Amino acid sequence: MVNDRTEVREQLQELTLEEKIRLVHGAADPEGLATGYLPGVERLGIPEFRLTDGPMGVRAHGKPATAFPSSIALAATFDPELARRQGAAMGQETKSRGQDALLGPGVNLIRVPHCGRNFEYYAEDPVLTAAFAAAMVDGIQSEDIVATPKHYVANNQETKRASVNVDVSETALRECYLPGFKAAVDAGAGSVMSGYNGVNGEPMSEKRRLLMDVLKEEWGFEGYVVSDWFGTKSTVGSTNAGLDLEMPGIDRDEMWEAFGIESDGGSDAVFGENTDVSDGMPDPSNTGLFAEPLFDAVKEGDVPESRIDDMVSRILRQMKRVGLFEDDRSEDIREDTEHGGLSETIATRGTVLLQNDGILPLADDTSIAVVGPSVHEAKSGGGGSSEIEPLDEVPTADGIRERATGDVSVARGVPEVEQVSFFGGGDENENGGSSEPRLEDAIDVASTADVAVVVVQDAAAEALDRDSLRLPGKQDELIEAVAGVNDRTVVVVQSSGPVELPWQDDVSAVVENWYPGQSDGDALAAVLFGDVDPSGRLPVTFANESDYPTADPSTFPGTDGTVQYAEDLFIGYRHFDANDIEPIYPFGHGLSYATFSYHSIEVVEERQIRITLENTSNRDGNEVVQIYARSEKSDGVNRPVQELAGFSSVAIPANETMTVDIDLDLLPFERYDETNGWMPLEGQFELVVGRSARDIRLVTELYSE
Repeated sequence: MVNDRTEVREQLQELTLEEKIRLVHGAADPEGLATGYLPGVERLGIPEFRLTDGPMGVRAHGKPATAFPSSIALAATFDPELARRQGAAMGQETKSRGQDALLGPGVNLIRVPHCGRNFEYYAEDPVLTAAFAAAMVDGIQSEDIVATPKHYVANNQETKRASVNVDVSETALRECYLPGFKAAVDAGAGSVMSGYNGVNGEPMSEKRRLLMDVLKEEWGFEGYVVSDWFGTKSTVGSTNAGLDLEMPGIDRDEMWEAFGIESDGGSDAVFGENTDVSDGMPDPSNTGLFAEPLFDAVKEGDVPESRIDDMVSRILRQMKRVGLFEDDRSEDIREDTEHGGLSETIATRGTVLLQNDGILPLADDTSIAVVGPSVHEAKSGGGGSSEIEPLDEVPTADGIRERATGDVSVARGVPEVEQVSFFGGGDENENGGSSEPRLEDAIDVASTADVAVVVVQDAAAEALDRDSLRLPGKQDELIEAVAGVNDRTVVVVQSSGPVELPWQDDVSAVVENWYPGQSDGDALAAVLFGDVDPSGRLPVTFANESDYPTADPSTFPGTDGTVQYAEDLFIGYRHFDANDIEPIYPFGHGLSYATFSYHSIEVVEERQIRITLENTSNRDGNEVVQIYARSEKSDGVNRPVQELAGFSSVAIPANETMTVDIDLDLLPFERYDETNGWMPLEGQFELVVGRSARDIRLVTELYSE
């Protein structure tokens, strides 16, 4: 890094102010591939720099890529090593598509169950989120690609996301919403993307205390801060606050033209006829603020040129770190053909068996009716900037048909749920046939099959929050009708986050499949037939819509332009614990085909716990061990009942006993005081070990000084 700093200082001395300004705002990519583009400075050998969308795959326009499962599905594995492997795979694909920075991972907490972008995020818990954020960043950057954790910070809803002000305590920021970003920075993230929203009265692009004081000075972040697209609110204010790179830096029509998209200046070219997203879109006139206006601000003395030098230095150092100045960087480009297999592994490992009366796993020769409005296609993601063209796809019904040896019949039953797309309007079901689906057809095939598998889904997208946690369209009616003629009905839910399940008592099994990516059908079939043990666990709480802490309009979507984070620390399962509310399915919940017995717990070191557990079944399985810390109430401080302190996904062969050592995270053992900063929580802690936040198997004590 010392040599890089020296080289960058020398380049800065050679750059004119005009050239420096060219390096801190985006331009149109002449190749039409990059989401964001810097042209470089040819006379000094400073190369082009391209940024592309993530975080569930690489969206280099016009170049297909591996469509990985949604980020919430990845987190449901409770296995950060899978995140590291996915990050490395996406890093390889980013480089092979001529891109240099990946705009991901998304590390905002899942605060609002309706949030249209929950599928891009990991969890409602900061410890789980931080573990996956760090692993993903490590994987991406291991391939010499700049990772860009987003959207910094408290960007937890899509409704009015470009204008809403978040009223949140410093304690909640520090203990809940910032840990994921700090973990990403500690893992070496080369960039951080600022959010559209405001925090406590200031837009994030102008929030000096969070951009400069916390991120750069307190955490020691050495990379660059890039705006979200059209998210720069001012020239002088944003520059002096710590924003380093404006994107896109060109107007919307220029950007669409670079992508080869016809535009008339309105949103229809991108969103089709769906105009609901306009409420969540930024002002496209927020562009070019770091171009000529910034040059003028420097000349007028409103922005010191030393600040411009810092901005350019941060960008150039990252370009050097990933090898853009090296002649042989192109020789390191490779394509790993195993990425499709990794995508399927994540999809299977992240699938959560919510309930099962013994109907699963299915016997190979079971006759099956596959029912659902979109079973003829793979559910590879939601709408928005994370949309990619998959390298390969296995539709839901195709995967089940290929795996089964018994008869498989298929019927859609009800019309397809309209999906919002950023690029071309709603999705069309090309394989579903031109005839209108009929409920009677679904009833007919279900009534004669041994088992009915009903696959349903929600519709989620960037810029648009869900208006309800109920399944859209007539899917609830479809489930009820099928369950009425077949008492062996399995419901597979492909959702962006929590949904309400009013029919759960009328069906034999419920499987949460999230957005499984390009291997949809194969991954689901492997779980249904028991080729793999379902080991996914819920990274979010499933509850009745009215029971979430964001049920009041003041807490979501907000009133008078401000959303109150009135729940403070009590987000997700913490809220349900504190208010003694029974959720539909608790955080960490998930069943298995194997059975496990927890034998003992031992404190090995101050922050390391050893658990002994046994697979008491005749089949191999994965168990997710979860440790929660419960602290004594002291000093009148209102603390959560319990906080996730550690976890591990453990593969245990049939009838074998294993021990697993789990390192505890520091976060549950300290608190942030708005006057004194971070303070240790002293005294006795109760450590509880379980299969979920509500299914406790072992208890011990830990004394913290």
